[in-house]
Amino acid sequence: MNNVLPISGLVRMALLTLSVALLAGCGGDDDAPAPGARSEARASLPVRAFKVSRRDLSRHVQVASPVEPLRTIQLAARTEGIIASVAVETGDRVEAGQLLARIDVSEQRAELARAQAALREAEANFERLRRLRDREYIDEASFVTAQSELDVARSDVDLWQTRVDFGRITAPVSGYVIGRMVEPGAAITRLGTAFVLADLDALVARIGVSELDVAEIRPGDAVPVSFDALKTAPPIEGRVRRVFPAADGASRLVTVEIELPDAYAKGVRPGFLARADLLVDYKQDVLAVPAGSVGMGDPSYVMVIDENDELVRRAVSTGIIRGDWREIVGGLEPGDRIVSSNPLELAEGDRVRIVDTLSASG
Repeated sequence: MNNVLPISGLVRMALLTLSVALLAGCGGDDDAPAPGARSEARASLPVRAFKVSRRDLSRHVQVASPVEPLRTIQLAARTEGIIASVAVETGDRVEAGQLLARIDVSEQRAELARAQAALREAEANFERLRRLRDREYIDEASFVTAQSELDVARSDVDLWQTRVDFGRITAPVSGYVIGRMVEPGAAITRLGTAFVLADLDALVARIGVSELDVAEIRPGDAVPVSFDALKTAPPIEGRVRRVFPAADGASRLVTVEIELPDAYAKGVRPGFLARADLLVDYKQDVLAVPAGSVGMGDPSYVMVIDENDELVRRAVSTGIIRGDWREIVGGLEPGDRIVSSNPLELAEGDRVRIVDTLSASG
């Protein structure tokens, strides 16, 4: 009898322990999440979407340069002397051939009169000897000498007539007087500058462009040009007139000449600072997505949102980056929806909830 009681007590304790374990197991099953709970949690992942579209990713550079006349002439005196009169002022418009100033050429006129008298004498002598030769009263050598003297006399007249004409300073082309360096009574040397003429109806801006950017610039390209002095005026549409064939040795800049049609009539003056907006890398109408939406790898990829709002990893070929945008060369089509943020923490098959859609102009 003494051995029976301890055994029955052990049995009861074993049964009690088993019951507790079973109850604990049942309680644990009640606390575990249902099989579809994880899917529901993932389906609630909020994302910002972007609808793939085309965009202008062209690169522009703005370069400034003073406005200049296309043609400027340093008009020099062709003879030395004293300025007798000046017919124009700075700012006057002149026509080709118009008299601008006179130089006193009294001495040259006197020499011209002497040469003209000598010419008349040589002509008379030549005629006399010609008649004598026709009658065979003189030899041929005497006649040839008279002919030579006549030619010299004529050349002498032409010489002094030219020197007298040098006393007239005239405009070689039509334009504006932008510089006047002479006054009546002042002396001027031969080849000394008397006036500066410019064609203000043809203004240009000659700007320096980096050798790295000039390759895409072509004559005839349209270039919007604004002016600091005309802040309220709209930009003028300039045109690339020419691209210089070589870069400057010191700055490594290539000069691009931009013509400014009707600029003078619109208030633009030589010396105004012009700011040209140059298109140096043409990338219009290309597919583009936010740069942060592209996962870097081999290959690069984006997370596309399908019609069931589930994520699909899509490999893409990328191009240039312009600011916040990256060019897509292949892998996407206009209208595709992608996650606009970094896709590194996203997994293919995740379900998402779109809380916002980015605009292509944002």
